[in-house]
Amino acid sequence: MFSLSKLFQKKSPQHINFEIQSTFSNFSGSAEYNAAFRSAVDSIARHCAKLKAHSEDRDNCPHLERLLQITPNNYMTAYDFIYKTASAYFTRNNSFILIQRGKSGIESLYNLNPSAVEFIGSSESRDDNLYIKMTFTDGKQVTFDYHDIIHLRRHFLNNELLGSDNSPLHTLIDTAETLTQATSKAAKNAVNIRGVLKFTSLVNPAQVKIEKEQFISDYYNLSNTGGVAATDQRYDFVPTNTTPYSVPVEQINAINNQIYSYLGISPKIVSGEYSEDEFAAFYESVVEPFALQMSLEFTRKCGVEVTFTAERLEFSSAKTRISLLSNLLPYGIISINEARRLLALPEVEDGDKRLQSLNFADTAIINKYQLESEEN
Repeated sequence: MFSLSKLFQKKSPQHINFEIQSTFSNFSGSAEYNAAFRSAVDSIARHCAKLKAHSEDRDNCPHLERLLQITPNNYMTAYDFIYKTASAYFTRNNSFILIQRGKSGIESLYNLNPSAVEFIGSSESRDDNLYIKMTFTDGKQVTFDYHDIIHLRRHFLNNELLGSDNSPLHTLIDTAETLTQATSKAAKNAVNIRGVLKFTSLVNPAQVKIEKEQFISDYYNLSNTGGVAATDQRYDFVPTNTTPYSVPVEQINAINNQIYSYLGISPKIVSGEYSEDEFAAFYESVVEPFALQMSLEFTRKCGVEVTFTAERLEFSSAKTRISLLSNLLPYGIISINEARRLLALPEVEDGDKRLQSLNFADTAIINKYQLESEEN
């Protein structure tokens, strides 16, 4: 168990307060409110949610595998559970999961979303446990034993217990928001009628104002789809040639690509236009490290071995899967049902059998055959 008394030489009990900061100085909101960042995190979380948990220890945790594969609690499915875990991990660089234990072992798992946390360690306690007090958005505070909290951390460098914040994204998110607002204003300005009402005779200033307001009400709005204004002999409408500002697409893409790079993915992963090689690179660089971290942390906190894996071949094209099956089946490497699953076909009875070509034999048999041939 982690000991704060050894790490911080202070009087006990010790309290270390940390706030989980996700807001930026200029952009009024958190990173998840930026379209590019949210779409990128959504893409990662959707693929991470395909991971399948495995736990073979039926004695100590008889229900754990079912919880992780189907429904970890009464409010969500396993897909929702892993999706939310990954979303918090890549958005706030810290993801917390509460382990609820009972008489029969682990009974449920819950995602926690605190706005601030406080770590409490007491050197006076015999077990020297570490506790974590969480403050939620409604102001409620709850203290948990850190042994019952699965804690996943990203950018784990500067802080002793938490992953670092997303301060490198501050400028990017603020710039992306500025470009988005500029694009929106440019689109609105493009449909407006701009010009000067030139009266042909002397008109009372009050009447000028009334005529202008009436003209704006009739023509200076989005409902004027034709973009044409009609006038009589009282005044002439002289349009002003103004070129609305247009945000370069290359500039927007450059900012979005930097946000994607910060999360370790490419634009093709976000748009779903990736190839097999591109997805393999994304899986190995983003999904697989996340799966490994979950496997190690779940194993450490649950007390039994837990692994999160993905059927890599399921993500391959039909051509690749058929080619692999034609090469693997004759060697007896995979069973009939495993082959059918790769082809999105239902399992069949006695499908766990493995077929092998008669053209292959055990090396021990071959050696025995050769020795007998030499003797003869």
